[in-house]
Amino acid sequence: MTLQWTAVAFFLYAEIVFNLILCIPFISAHRWHVVFKWRIWSWLSPYWNKFFFAMIMALVVLFCDAIRDVQKYSGPEPVHDAQASPNLYDHVHMKLFRAQRNLYICGFSLFLWLVMRRIVTLLNQIAETSVNTAGLQAQMDNAFKTAERYISAHVWCIKSQRRG
Repeated sequence: MTLQWTAVAFFLYAEIVFNLILCIPFISAHRWHVVFKWRIWSWLSPYWNKFFFAMIMALVVLFCDAIRDVQKYSGPEPVHDAQASPNLYDHVHMKLFRAQRNLYICGFSLFLWLVMRRIVTLLNQIAETSVNTAGLQAQMDNAFKTAERYISAHVWCIKSQRRG
């Protein structure tokens, strides 16, 4: 494998590991939210979107290159040169196999890059929603206690008016 495809394969493996870590069930969304709120992430956030789109563009270019290679080696078989080079048939199929491998590696890497961004976004939204829900629950409990106090005071006033 050439250096570019080795880098894409390494990137794919790193994405798989990171996505699996993000999906571990015993690490809550609140914990991930705390991790994503670290100071280093706020320092890197202005560059994150640029890096994300640059990586998408690089993967799309490599994906298009892999598609071009697959189409190039999927063409008609070179039969007329088979007498001059008996291994030509095997060589063409070897290159087709490598082109297809590169296509799959790049395609899955591109797909997982988008999935990873969506998972991070959803984890942050879940954490913020749970914090908002807890705040609303506390506010509702306070409103319920206040309403009970007012109702009991109102009932006491009605009873005292009937007596007096």
